[in-house]
Amino acid sequence: MIAAVIGLLLYAAGVALASFAVAGLVTRFAGILLLLWVTTKRRTLTAWTFFAILAGAELGADAPAVAVHLHVLAEIFLRLVRVIVAPLILGTLTTGIAAHGQVKSLGRVALKTLVYFEVVTTLALLLGVVAIDLSRAGEGVVVPAAMVTQGAPTVAGAHAGFEDFLLHVFPENLVTAIGENQILQVAVFAILFGVALALLAEEKRAPILAVLESLTAAMFQMTKIIMYMAPVAAGAALSYTVGSMGISTLLPLAKLVATFYGSALALVVLVFVPVLLLMRIPVRGFLRAISEPAAIGFATSTSQSALPLAMERMEEFGVPRWVVSFVIPSGYSFNMDGASLYLSIASIFAAQVAGIHLTVWQQAVMVFTLMLTSKGIAGVPRATLMILLATAASFHLPSAPILMILGVDALIDMGRTALNVTGNCLAAAVVGKWEGAAKA
Repeated sequence: MIAAVIGLLLYAAGVALASFAVAGLVTRFAGILLLLWVTTKRRTLTAWTFFAILAGAELGADAPAVAVHLHVLAEIFLRLVRVIVAPLILGTLTTGIAAHGQVKSLGRVALKTLVYFEVVTTLALLLGVVAIDLSRAGEGVVVPAAMVTQGAPTVAGAHAGFEDFLLHVFPENLVTAIGENQILQVAVFAILFGVALALLAEEKRAPILAVLESLTAAMFQMTKIIMYMAPVAAGAALSYTVGSMGISTLLPLAKLVATFYGSALALVVLVFVPVLLLMRIPVRGFLRAISEPAAIGFATSTSQSALPLAMERMEEFGVPRWVVSFVIPSGYSFNMDGASLYLSIASIFAAQVAGIHLTVWQQAVMVFTLMLTSKGIAGVPRATLMILLATAASFHLPSAPILMILGVDALIDMGRTALNVTGNCLAAAVVGKWEGAAKA
């Protein structure tokens, strides 16, 4: 692990030395070779994924014309993952409730889950405010003239209000919900279906449960097969990002990127680790369990790409299958820790760029607004941008700084996604421990 960290640091140093061509190139390749040595020695999915990330980034920097065509590999991987997500949730949640008699426990677990989600996402929002107030990353940043006159983009599929979001939770057609990959709608149907099966006589529910249990086992086996492609997809995704954007485009907003990743580390150290210790969940064991899902989420910038593997790893960690299949999909709408952290940082960044001083009270109101509006954004295209623009309009902030953030959004999105995946896995472990079933 120490050698892998050194390899990543060497590569980062090589990127920083990009202006010194020979020194930067030598340092980057030293980092890649060190990580390759770790990869061949340990031969884990995590090690291969991180090696692929660095190799992809190097390919994107050195051969951008080739790198921009590799995105198809990452897209194939994402399609394969998305096709198993809905059947996996349907099978695990339904069988967990119906086969193991968890109907009475469902309401209690749902309440604990939502309370935990609200507390942790609020802490993430507050930590983001503190981080951006300390770094002052927006001060001195000049908005390009083209962006000042550019209008805010429209966001398709945005919910008009709480009523629309609440209506959107409940499916009107299961096939449509699965086809559109509406995770929360599939989960709601699975809960109702599981409860209905549990109320049937044993001889009537047994045939359906047998089919669903076989479906679940097949989906987990399919997950293992698809994950062999994860390192290739990770390298291709990052290669495309670097090749299409270029590392030099990140420099003007480097302080904002550093602020986000610094606050992400603080969230892990100040919130996640104390929660693990408080709940007496083994820290090293948890980190080993989530390392592969978090790495895949980081590389692909898509939380759904890590969902099947996250569910499998949390079940192996000792969390009951029905708890995992309820908590993690719910977290994709209510527990986006990385997105919450990013939203508070980006909102106040926009104010700093515009030269607008927000009082402590105004920042508190902004956090409360984001606490409400950030829920249920997972199923909405470009949802984070929609929330940012809506918040900016509510507090009379210009939209141009937010549009400028889109230049580095791909880089931030990697850390944001890894944090979302880690936070949802932690929520499953905590709720499982509350139920007296997770590892001690």
